[in-house]
Amino acid sequence: MSGTPAGGTPGSRPVAPSTGAPVGLGPVPVMNAANVLTALRLALVPVFIGLVVVSRLELVGWRIGAAVAFTVASLTDFVDGWIARRFGLVTSFGKVADPIADKALTGTALLLLSAYGRLSWWVTAVILAREFGVTLLRFWVIRYGVIAASRGGKAKTALQILAIAWYLWPFPPGPAAVGPWIMAAAVFATVATGVDYAVRALRLRRSGARA
Repeated sequence: MSGTPAGGTPGSRPVAPSTGAPVGLGPVPVMNAANVLTALRLALVPVFIGLVVVSRLELVGWRIGAAVAFTVASLTDFVDGWIARRFGLVTSFGKVADPIADKALTGTALLLLSAYGRLSWWVTAVILAREFGVTLLRFWVIRYGVIAASRGGKAKTALQILAIAWYLWPFPPGPAAVGPWIMAAAVFATVATGVDYAVRALRLRRSGARA
């Protein structure tokens, strides 16, 4: 007999025809590539804080280091999610640790930018209020189902990362002036997707309560 699993290639894991996700392989180990990347993102948060504090967002070399650390950590958010879905490596640890890592990184970056006078405090307050509000809504409706991430939510995340990275990088005055416009787009997307999430959460809870 061939060593090829159904629906796969030699040496590959069997997958579900409808989703392409691996199936029938038993419990997913907590120590896997997706969770390692999530843990790496968490580990990079104190490194990022240290680089920002040392640079005071004034010393070019350290500031570049902070921007690179933030960008690398942020990119792991896209990669770990893709790996978890593509290879069936979704775990309870990942479901909890991933959003914590995201908020720890983004929240810390925004707070530091405001603390060093690079970003208005109201911007940080609006974004953090939305992020934690959505988290509360997620727990509020969790017994009725899960609200899938929308394209708007993904765009919001990308805009936040780009805006923060732009503020961190020591651009000359000309390019630096683009930063507030990117941040404005990020704030708009943050508020809009927050409202959309709240509406969908209310609909889910009402439909669940009637069921």
